Amino acid sequence: MMNNEEIAKQVVHSIGGKENIQSVAHCATRLRIVVNNRDKIDEEKVEQIDKVKGAFFNSGQYQIIFGTGTVNRIYEAIESIGVSESRETDVKENTKKEGSKLQRAIRTFGDVFVPIIPVLVATGLFMGLRGLVTHEQILALFGMTPDNISDNFLLFTEVLTDTAFVFLPALVAWSTFRVFGGTPVIGLVLGLMLVSPSLPNAWNVADGGVDPINFFGFIPVIGYQGSVLPAFFAGLVGAKVEKFFRKRVPEALDLILTPFLVLLIMIILSLFALGPVLHIVENWIFEGTIAILELPFGLSGLIIGFLHQVIVITGVHHIFNLLEIQLLENLSFNPFNPLISAAIAAQGGATLAVGLKAKSKKMKALALPSSFSAFLGITEPAIFGVNLRYGKPFIMGLIGGGVGGFFASIFQLKATGMAVTALPGTLLYLNDQILIYLLVNIISIATAFLLTYFFGYKEEKQS
Repeated sequence: MMNNEEIAKQVVHSIGGKENIQSVAHCATRLRIVVNNRDKIDEEKVEQIDKVKGAFFNSGQYQIIFGTGTVNRIYEAIESIGVSESRETDVKENTKKEGSKLQRAIRTFGDVFVPIIPVLVATGLFMGLRGLVTHEQILALFGMTPDNISDNFLLFTEVLTDTAFVFLPALVAWSTFRVFGGTPVIGLVLGLMLVSPSLPNAWNVADGGVDPINFFGFIPVIGYQGSVLPAFFAGLVGAKVEKFFRKRVPEALDLILTPFLVLLIMIILSLFALGPVLHIVENWIFEGTIAILELPFGLSGLIIGFLHQVIVITGVHHIFNLLEIQLLENLSFNPFNPLISAAIAAQGGATLAVGLKAKSKKMKALALPSSFSAFLGITEPAIFGVNLRYGKPFIMGLIGGGVGGFFASIFQLKATGMAVTALPGTLLYLNDQILIYLLVNIISIATAFLLTYFFGYKEEKQS
C-alpha cells in the first residue's frame, strides 16, 4: 500500500496537477478541492487511488472521501508538496456562490457550528456518565443509594454538564463573528453579554419563577442561556457592523472606538429587537420539532430514520444541530439522536453486506472499513464509496434506518447529548436505556444487511 505522500502526489496528478487547483481544505472525512477546470479531472483514476473511498462534486468542490483521521494526514501530505496552504475559509470564499440560496445558508450555518460541536459532544458524554454513576442500580452494586452522593460531587458534575449550554450564546457569537469576518473576541464578549447574570435567567423565566424585564412597557428582556438564533444573528449583524466601522474609523482610534461602538450597538439591538423576535422563532421551531417527534405509532422514527441519510447526501444536515440543541435545552434530553443513529447504523449494515458478498478484493477493502466507519457514526465513506455506487444498497439502508427509527420511537429512547451516534452513541445512554439502544441499532443493521445481501447487491455488478 502506498504511503500518504505517494497518495497525495497521485491525487494532485489525477485532478490535473497543481495548476488546476485553486484551493484545498478538509472536513472530518473529505478532502475538499476547488479546481479551475473540472474537465481535467480523471475521476476514474481518482477512484482507484489507495485509501480513496469515493469522490464527487458538491457545491463547487471536488470532494474526495478518505475517512476520519486519514484525511488529515493526506491533507498535510498535499501541503508538504507545495500545492496549497489554503484554509477552509478560502474554500468557502471560492464556493460561496455555488448551490441554491438554501444550500448556501445551511452550509454557512454548519460552518458556524462545526467548531462548537466537540464541546457539546463532551457535555453529552458528561451527562451520560453522571446518569451512570448516580443510577440507583449502579449505586446498589457498591452498597450505596442516591442519598449517599454528596452535594459537592453533584455540584462538580453540574459544572461539567451545564457550562457549555449556559454559555452557548458566547460560543455561537464567537464562531459567527469568525465565519463572517469579524473579530472573534468581540463576538465572544457580545455572547457573554447575552447571558449576563444581571439579566433574568432564561430558564428561571421559563419556569415562571422570575419575570422578564419590560422596557417601554412591551419589550421583554431576558438572558438567552442555551439559545442559538439570537446569538447567531447578533454575530452575523455584528460582524457586518464591525466591518462598516473598520473602514471609517481613523486608524489611531480604531483599537478603542470600533469595539466600543460594535458592542454598544449590538447589545442594544440584540436585547431589544433581535433577541425577543428570534426567541419566538426558536419556540416555533421547537414546537414544530416536538410535533413531528410526537407522531403516534412510531411514525416519527419511521420518517426520520428513513429520510435522514437522504438529507446527508444534500449536505444540509447541519441544520439538525439547531434542533438537537433546542431539544436538550428545553427537555434536558434528545429524542432525535436515537432516530438518526438507527439511520446511520443501517447504512453501515448495507455496506457490510456488500463487503462480505463481493469477490473483488478492492471492493472488500473499500466496503469493510467503510462499514466500520459507519458503525462509528461517519457514513460518507459507506454512502458515497459503496452504497450509492450500486444504488440498491443505499435504498436498503434507508429501509433499515426506517425500521430502526420506528422501534426507537416506539421504545421512546432519549439521549443525554448530541453529535455522537451508533457505537460511540452508547455513551449517551448509560442508564436503563442502553440495552434498548443497542437492540434498536442491531435491528437497523440486521434489516439493512439482510435486504442488501439477498436483494440489494448482485455479483455481476462488481467492479
